[in-house]
Amino acid sequence: MVKKLFIIAFFCFLGNVLPAQTQLFTAKNSEVDFFSKTPIEDIKALNTKSSSIINTDNGEIVVKIPVNQFQFSNKLMQQHFNENYLESEKYPHATFKGKINEAINFTKAGTYDVSATGILNIHGVNKEKTIKGKLTVGDGILNLNSKFDVLLVDYKIDIPKLVFKKIAEQIAVSARINYIPNKK
Repeated sequence: MVKKLFIIAFFCFLGNVLPAQTQLFTAKNSEVDFFSKTPIEDIKALNTKSSSIINTDNGEIVVKIPVNQFQFSNKLMQQHFNENYLESEKYPHATFKGKINEAINFTKAGTYDVSATGILNIHGVNKEKTIKGKLTVGDGILNLNSKFDVLLVDYKIDIPKLVFKKIAEQIAVSARINYIPNKK
């Protein structure tokens, strides 16, 4: 009997000493879109193939967007986007790797204003950026909504003079990411 109590006490002690398993939340097929408004033509595209992961222990976040998966209503525009502007064969992904700045209780349901600071990589160029959003926690899921602007010049995306008035220098980006607990 004493031996059984010792074994039970040992495992309880061990459970309190060992670090808890890291809780990862993953998202596949998230929505990322962008919008460019100019006097001549509005340009918009949607990507539903983006993925992301959040580590709730340390607030690290990674978002990966396959550039060639942006869908345009105009196929010629989509071709120019991939071949001439974003060069998606050479730079197949846009990424954000950062850390959530606020201390969030990921076990408490609610909606939180958040920001994450990290490296945004577009077109092979890394730039530090802080991105703001709303994080909703509830029932074992996380939902992140974010809006931010990207200046084309910051990422060395050249616009030919011929179409310069058709494409804005600043692009509005929106993301809607729905996370579920990562199953090991």
